[in-house]
Amino acid sequence: MEQIVKQSKIQKPAISFTDFLFKYGTLLVILFTIVFFSIINEGFLTYSNFTDILRSISIVTLLAIGVTFSLIVGGFDLSVGSTASIATVTSAAALVWYRQELLVVLLIPIVISLLIGLINSFLVIKVKIPDLLATLAVMYIINGIHLTYTKGYSIYNNMPMQDGSIASGKFIPSFLFIGQGELFSIPFPAILMIVSVIIVHLFLTYTKTGRLLYVTGGNIEAARLSGVPVNRYRLYAYLFSAFFAAVAGIVLAARIGTGQVSAGAPLLMDGVAAAFIGFSVFGAGKPNVIGTFFGAVLIGVLLNGLTMMNVPYYAQDIIKGVILVGALAIMYIQNKINQ
Repeated sequence: MEQIVKQSKIQKPAISFTDFLFKYGTLLVILFTIVFFSIINEGFLTYSNFTDILRSISIVTLLAIGVTFSLIVGGFDLSVGSTASIATVTSAAALVWYRQELLVVLLIPIVISLLIGLINSFLVIKVKIPDLLATLAVMYIINGIHLTYTKGYSIYNNMPMQDGSIASGKFIPSFLFIGQGELFSIPFPAILMIVSVIIVHLFLTYTKTGRLLYVTGGNIEAARLSGVPVNRYRLYAYLFSAFFAAVAGIVLAARIGTGQVSAGAPLLMDGVAAAFIGFSVFGAGKPNVIGTFFGAVLIGVLLNGLTMMNVPYYAQDIIKGVILVGALAIMYIQNKINQ
């Protein structure tokens, strides 16, 4: 009995420096980046710049949440950028070309995006094309469709039509509020982002569907043998991925006030990077929405600071690639240590 009591008093070993870096390294990098850019440029921490960062982060985070869902089930959705683009141009077209009200303007891109999610899941689940190849093909198809639909032109207020007339509709204030408005001095896109992250985190952590999504991605064959309808949960993942890509596209259109063609294409790399960086946050070692959020914060802060330093946009891609390689290296090293 005395021996048992002594053993119970033995303290757990202190966390090693390596474990500390695995868990909190990403947060330290974010903190260091903020401090560095604050010293280099006194305008970095101003309110206006801070709100700009929040708005840009919100769009990337929403898109990255969709990527996270596909990663959770062991897949990978490369079509999210194209899905965001078609959501951007269809919402703009509904406003400028067809003079629709807010509800219709929001429903059209979401419905179209969910159809894209269904196509992705059909190709992956039924036709059994590998995720990367299937979603890559869909990405090109969607790009072609929305460019054909717009004939390569962006959609904006008072734009000239083919018949020589001027577009009769315009971006209405209620729609622009989604991307440009503020509540209690907080940008509305940031509020939408935070609410989405919280809801998705609770959904994945505390619901049966969320847990089974992780079970499906952990070992699809073992999950199937255990009675989990894995194909159904893979379908859910691609629908969630398409939905959040659509929301990101809507917010983007509302922010810039135009239906810019291929606007979602540059967001793909940022969204993928944010999702993969999330693997290393708090040592999770798996796709998770909290980590994805911090990954988007790191990318948003970094790009904003580099832009203020007048670093060319093409050089910024090099830095994003280096960060992604670092995050993946940490993840694989951690997994190897834990094996």
